[in-house]
Amino acid sequence: MSETPLWFEQGIAEPGEHGTVEVAGVTIHFETWGERSRPGIILIHGSNAHRHWWRFVAPFLADQFRVAALDLSGNGDSGHRERYDGETFAAEVWAVCQEALGPRPFVIGHSFGGFVALETAHRYGADMGGVIFNDFTVRSPKEYVEWGMRAKREGRTKPRQLRVYPEFDTALGRFRLMPEQPVRYPEVIRWLGQHSLKEVDGGWTWKFDPGLFDHIEMGRQQFEKFAGLQCRSAVVLGEHSADGGAQSAPFMREVTRDLMPIFSVPNTHHHMMFEDPIALTMAFKGLVLSWLAQDGQQDLKTALAEAAKAHEH
Repeated sequence: MSETPLWFEQGIAEPGEHGTVEVAGVTIHFETWGERSRPGIILIHGSNAHRHWWRFVAPFLADQFRVAALDLSGNGDSGHRERYDGETFAAEVWAVCQEALGPRPFVIGHSFGGFVALETAHRYGADMGGVIFNDFTVRSPKEYVEWGMRAKREGRTKPRQLRVYPEFDTALGRFRLMPEQPVRYPEVIRWLGQHSLKEVDGGWTWKFDPGLFDHIEMGRQQFEKFAGLQCRSAVVLGEHSADGGAQSAPFMREVTRDLMPIFSVPNTHHHMMFEDPIALTMAFKGLVLSWLAQDGQQDLKTALAEAAKAHEH
């Protein structure tokens, strides 16, 4: 497609307000949109990504919500750690919630960010409004395959090193979404790539920490944590997603007896926020607004009763 989508131009025109928090000695960067008085939503990016993955979703949520998008440690503009773990990632998410959002926030995580959302809900679910897993699913413990612990699996004692490109345009030309998918809007991917690079000695390289998955253990306890969540949950998938972590929706439907919302955004892939972010935004809005309506049922009945009485004459 050659025509620049309107949502791209609108998203670029509405950058968020920048902020930072410190968690376990590392500075975590985030952006916010919308008024503080509104219900809060925090958006968590996937692996080797950053907060700008949500640039074309967050502004369109902000008319009804207070929205935050963060760079997890080891990603984007946030600091790096010697080692990473789910508990610390969850603490980062919750610290941003405490700093930027009001009570009982809603947590949305894409891909690896879904794992972080699960870790967050596992620890803070009683104080959350709900959690949405975006192209992330929980496998049966019998079929679980550890995705982290790469240094041990690969027999490495030293961390991987990122390639340094002497020219910015050369580096930008190497930018790819993983897993790869059809590119509908090249200008969107180019913009995203521009925000994925940083200048270093000798040229340009990627912002993410190549050692993030060397020692983190994502763990086969994911189903146990999911089953014990103390908040509502839902799953939003890409219809044609090729991501291995998004293929266990049938298992989740089975164990929840189809009582948890699980559905796909039509004609999208894993990185659906760069294909149809408006549809994805509406999916998130529909879920969160329905949960808020559940919470406010008694207040709604009272309001309607008072309105009916006031209009009797």
